[in-house]
Amino acid sequence: MLLQKLNSPATVQLIRYAIIGALITALGQAIYYFGVEWAGLDPNVSIGVAFLIGVAIGYFAHGWISFAGHGARDDHAGMSLRFIAVNLFGFALNSFFVWLLVKALGGPTWWPIVPNVLVTPFATFLMHRHWTFG
Repeated sequence: MLLQKLNSPATVQLIRYAIIGALITALGQAIYYFGVEWAGLDPNVSIGVAFLIGVAIGYFAHGWISFAGHGARDDHAGMSLRFIAVNLFGFALNSFFVWLLVKALGGPTWWPIVPNVLVTPFATFLMHRHWTFG
């Protein structure tokens, strides 16, 4: 029973999404952190740059790898718009964490990395699986 659940399409997609997403998230959070600490960017500007780079990479990586064989691929315009909408939600959530933890609470610039890595990816996985690529 457990082995069947581990081999389910949703579990395989989650594993692929986690691997691809971890790489994109790590890159994005590194861009955010170095943008703030080394380039002197405003934290919200830096997370915006990270977002744009992550969306461009993520559209192809998740479409081709994470959700390969899942859902129809005949409406690329609609799928692209849904992908952008889900990622805008993720961007808004990450921006909220930056605002709350750095600007409102005065915490160090690394604090938002924690919820950006632990909360946002799970929310966007569910939205991508059921709406974008579903």
